[in-house]
Amino acid sequence: MEKALKEPEVVTRGGKPVSVILPIAEYEELLERLEDAEDIAYLREARKEKMVFRPFSEYLRERQSGGV
Repeated sequence: MEKALKEPEVVTRGGKPVSVILPIAEYEELLERLEDAEDIAYLREARKEKMVFRPFSEYLRERQSGGV
């Protein structure tokens, strides 16, 4: 039982793997890595676009006038 709690278990159906049972900490780590990879992919795409800046004072004026 101790081994089953530490290592992933492969569930098979008809001799073919169909799912995996793994410790929750390992599952959460996989989710975190996936989210990090998605964030990196998004940032790479965003960097391809030209960035446009405007003065902070302009932003504040627009915000105070209710434009944002």
